[in-house]
Amino acid sequence: MYQIHSDIKKLAQKYTGILRSLKLTYVINNFLNRNHLQHNKALYKKYEIKKSIYSPLGRKDVSHINHPTPWLDNEDALDLAKKHEQFQKFTSEMKAQIKQFVEEGYLILKGFLDVNVVNEINVEVQKLMDDQKLDFNYGGKKIVESYKWSPLVNEHFFRNRELLELLEFLLGRPVIPFHTINFLEGSEQRAHSDSIHMATAPEGFMIAAWVALENTDAGNGPLFFYPGTHRLPYISCLDYDSGNSKYLIGENSYKKYENYISELIKEQGLKKEYFHAEPGDLLIWHANLLHGGDPIFERGRSRKSMVAHYFGKDVLCFHEISQRPALLNLK
Repeated sequence: MYQIHSDIKKLAQKYTGILRSLKLTYVINNFLNRNHLQHNKALYKKYEIKKSIYSPLGRKDVSHINHPTPWLDNEDALDLAKKHEQFQKFTSEMKAQIKQFVEEGYLILKGFLDVNVVNEINVEVQKLMDDQKLDFNYGGKKIVESYKWSPLVNEHFFRNRELLELLEFLLGRPVIPFHTINFLEGSEQRAHSDSIHMATAPEGFMIAAWVALENTDAGNGPLFFYPGTHRLPYISCLDYDSGNSKYLIGENSYKKYENYISELIKEQGLKKEYFHAEPGDLLIWHANLLHGGDPIFERGRSRKSMVAHYFGKDVLCFHEISQRPALLNLK
């Protein structure tokens, strides 16, 4: 039975047809994965959401939920941090990084993973690909959920205790590991905020950690970001012509979102920065920080990397464009 379910899931990850545009498809999927949505019953009651936990959920349903906000999003965040007992235990270097996270929306930990561990992860992921336990999703770029198959990914990165403690400090509450995405080459993804993919209500209770598994430079599509953009208003399908309807996900909805963000960057005159990383370097960013992947100028070059996303505990989590609630494993 497990193998059948696994095979169906792999097929769904590859599927690109019309069913992907039907909201009913996700409602059915939600019901089939209902064990991962039961926690929402209490949250729907708390936040007065008058609908089934299997139904579509988007910003229009949760726009009335605006409290609490993560402590680091408050104007006096640095003062709050300095009063926190855990903050005093951090090294001076880490304190400086936390200050940067509050002000710029990201922090960098050089050499977070040992190079030997990085090499072992690369070997293990490739073996899982060769054994067909892992594969690219429908976009042909992302390898999802390697943590489910790789003890190395799970122990040293996804559920790394040191990393989780830092993330929990930054969000001000326990975190729920959501998923991992591996890349063998640069994503070449246009500028976006993760909040359009992994939204929360209240806003801001999602955080991402990206680790380089190979050297990245100007030639192999480095990750880029726009410092300070975490302070911009969150963008949802209510802010642009998504084409979404009661039953359908709008045609080219995500492309329209990317175009909207592109215009926003031009209007604001935002400054683009790059993360030219060495293997093991870690980048943590805020839920609303604009970022993406530069074009691969030296075709054929790889740029192995891995990103993990985490939600804060006891908040509503959903994918804004497809309006599907996030399936969480709370065990």
